Formats: sequence, C-alpha cells, structure tokens
Amino acid sequence: MRMRPTLSWTPSEDLPPGTEDPRPVAAALRAGGVLVLSGAGLSTESGIPDYRGEGGSLRRHTPMTYQAFTGSAQARRRYWARSHLGWRTFGRARPNAGHRAVAAFGRQGLLSGVITQNVDGLHQAAGSEGVVELHGSLGRVVCLSCGASGSRRELAGRLEEANAGFEPVAAAMNPDGDADLTDEQVGDFRVVPCAACGGVLKPDVVFFGETVPPSRVEHCRALVREATSLLVLGSSLTVMSGLRFVRQAAEAGKPVLIVNRDPTRGDRHALLRVGLPLGAALTTVADLLDVSLDGPPTS
Repeated sequence: MRMRPTLSWTPSEDLPPGTEDPRPVAAALRAGGVLVLSGAGLSTESGIPDYRGEGGSLRRHTPMTYQAFTGSAQARRRYWARSHLGWRTFGRARPNAGHRAVAAFGRQGLLSGVITQNVDGLHQAAGSEGVVELHGSLGRVVCLSCGASGSRRELAGRLEEANAGFEPVAAAMNPDGDADLTDEQVGDFRVVPCAACGGVLKPDVVFFGETVPPSRVEHCRALVREATSLLVLGSSLTVMSGLRFVRQAAEAGKPVLIVNRDPTRGDRHALLRVGLPLGAALTTVADLLDVSLDGPPTS
C-alpha cells in the first residue's frame, strides 16, 4: 500500500472531547492483550520534535519524498548533508518516561505487541521487545541497487571522512533526523556510495510517498486481530499508515484508546482520548497499576 504524502489534517468541530482521566487506560492494560501503536509525540520528551504538534516541524519543513530522493542527485546530496548533521543529535536521544512505561507494561505481560511509526529506535532502547517498526529505522541504511543493508553508524563514519570540516549550525532538527540547512550550508557535501556495489544508499525508512512493505502491513493487521484493545500513544493519525489499524480495531469492536494532547484523526473511532502529556500520563498509569518503570539497562 502506498503511503500518501498527507501533510496536514484539520480537526472538525464534531470530534468527541478529550479527557484528563487516565484510569480507563489503566483498566484496559489491567485486562491485558493491549496492542500499542506509537507516534512521534511519544518521543518529543526525548528531544525529538514531532511533525504536527505545537511547534511541529511541518510548520516550517516539508519532509523528503521518495520521488525526490530517487529522482535527483542534488536532492540526495541535500538530504544526506542535513541527515548527517541531524544524526549527531538524533543518535544521542535517550528513552523518556513514556518509552520506559511501554517497556514496563510489556515486561508485566500486559501488552500483545508494539507497533511504532517512529524511526528512532527508542522503544527498543527502553527495553521493549518485538517492536514492529512500521516506517523502518534510521539506524539502518539500504542500497537501492543491490539491496545490501548496513549500519547508520558505519555510514556516519564514512561521511565524516569524506566531509572533513563539515560543521554547519542547523536552524532546527526534524523528527526524521533531518536538520534544517540552507543550500549554501549544504554546499558541495559529498555523498558516499554503497561499499558493495557503488549504488545509491538510502536510510532504511519509509519516506513520504513510498510504499510500506505489504508483509509488514499484514503483520500489523494480524497483531490488531489478535489484540484485545488498541492503545495509541502520541500519534495524530494523520497518515493512513497508522489510521488504518485504528479503523480495523474499531470495525472489529475492539476498544481504541488514544493518549495525545491534541485531537487526532482517529478520535471518532476511539472510546476516548486522554489529552495529557505522554510521559506524565503513562507514569500515572504505571502508578495506578503498581508497575515500576525501572528495568534492564539500555544499550
């Protein structure tokens, strides 16, 4: 299924109001079998901005599309210059209380699975296992010619070597790890090819306008079928790649609960939306369940 580059969504006035009571979320988790679907809002407290919340990057930044990346060498140079700089900050991000809460719920056997729209790897860093990365991971790169995959950290070392002295100051960082740079700052940044075949390297993420692998979509659909309820954390559900699972759960009669400060495109399909910050809300839920957020050390 092709991920359409939907960049904005305007809430209608007939959406159900949110609540500030997280107890229904605790009750759903207590019953078990909860499938978590997380979005960029879960990572904002780790210093990674979201797309559409207050101060979201879409107010000033249009994400790279698959068509632009594959169709233009200059677009790739601009992307890799910006992404290389952004990776220095992105790669230092650490899990916040929300990520730790999800991992703790998993350790207690309250979850049936975790699907994330994020590409930051913070769920895994917090200790969650079996996370389905719907949109891939910035920690990996893939060659568009031979299909070879590799480590983003290894690529970062190659880019550092090829671009000694590249130290521009970015205006801001975006949730896809792309730092805001002008064309003048990008300059003649050197893009390195695939070490195996010399082909074009791309981050192993689903760009706007790109196809989410059908097998991954079906895996997620199966997780929804097996779940007792669906808990959406920090996603506006603007793009269909996440909203379709909310619709699937609702059509199957499974309760959908959303924790997001702002209204979402999935609110009309949900039992309720808790309009609180993610870290505070999930910490409160953990306290209600007497679940400790302390867990195994992160890598």
